[in-house]
Amino acid sequence: MKNKKKTQRWVIKIGSSLLTNNGKGINCKVIGQWVEQIAYLKHHLNYQVILVSSGAVAEGMSRLNWTTRPKALHELQAVAAIGQMGLIQAYENCFMHHDIKTAQILLTHDDLSNRQRYLNSRSTLRTLLSLGTVPIVNENDTVVTDEIQFGDNDTLGALVANLIEADALVILTDQKGLYNKNPATHKDATLIKSAQAEDKELISMADRPGKFGTGGMITKISAAKLAARSGTYTVIMAGNEPDGIRKLANGDNIGTHLRASQETMTARKCWLAGQLKVKGELIIDAGAEKGLCQSGGSLLAVGITSVSGKFDRGELVSCINHKGIEIARGLTNYNTGDINQIKTFASNRIEKILGYVDEPEVIHRDNLVLL
Repeated sequence: MKNKKKTQRWVIKIGSSLLTNNGKGINCKVIGQWVEQIAYLKHHLNYQVILVSSGAVAEGMSRLNWTTRPKALHELQAVAAIGQMGLIQAYENCFMHHDIKTAQILLTHDDLSNRQRYLNSRSTLRTLLSLGTVPIVNENDTVVTDEIQFGDNDTLGALVANLIEADALVILTDQKGLYNKNPATHKDATLIKSAQAEDKELISMADRPGKFGTGGMITKISAAKLAARSGTYTVIMAGNEPDGIRKLANGDNIGTHLRASQETMTARKCWLAGQLKVKGELIIDAGAEKGLCQSGGSLLAVGITSVSGKFDRGELVSCINHKGIEIARGLTNYNTGDINQIKTFASNRIEKILGYVDEPEVIHRDNLVLL
């Protein structure tokens, strides 16, 4: 990575199509190559590395001789359970050759949406790194449901980067990086070498996921934006680049580099921003938007015009402006019914309307993060 301070902590995410040779089973040869490069990072550069690995479902499909990813939840969970055994065994065998201990971490979104479990996960990962291990993280597909799934391991990689405040998130994929057009259908597509992670034009350049994975370039861009909230620098690069990880660490300008341009958030605000499962929406007027974005204020009832969803006090809600754009998220001090009663009214009217008052703000600034 050129023009960057020496990175000490990396999260490396590897996609299913790379690991399973496009669905033909675990490719132990390429896993060995990546592990050898990670060993170089640890032994020669003193880096701490967390590996976020897809591949459990794809490996399970291979073991069952299935060619189509199952849609039924119980089948996905069963296939993941079968595939996870082979996936972790392959990693463990390769890392043992380099005298590196590994640890398996399986997470669901529910683990990170609960503040106490979030902090426990953070503490465990940091302890594992201090012990010199390489934690191997995957979504807990065997128990996950639609309501609590991350949806893809790119997002999981970004959330892990937030958890440990990583210097870099390296996403290995089957392309050289992000192109301005889909290179499979446009011969004139050019590789984007560098951009800001928050650049809104990047989404229009992304493609769709393949049959062995749930992600695509869209999820990788979204992951880079999420990772940037903790100051993490994201690189999207080809997993089959010979010695690619080592080259990147030594300053070679390969792949697409997405810089974190916004101010680094505190750990608590990263946790809030990473909560993907919002429970409802608060539509706010122009005055409230200005107060949040320009003045750094809290959200008051007077600035709320309408409410949607069903949520309780303390749950995460989105703040939507009059154009339908989400500008913030935060933990609400009141439930759906209460906010419907106090919306558009001044804070000094809350007690008279509800018969009680918990807080004068609907969302306090300390519990709110701008997007």
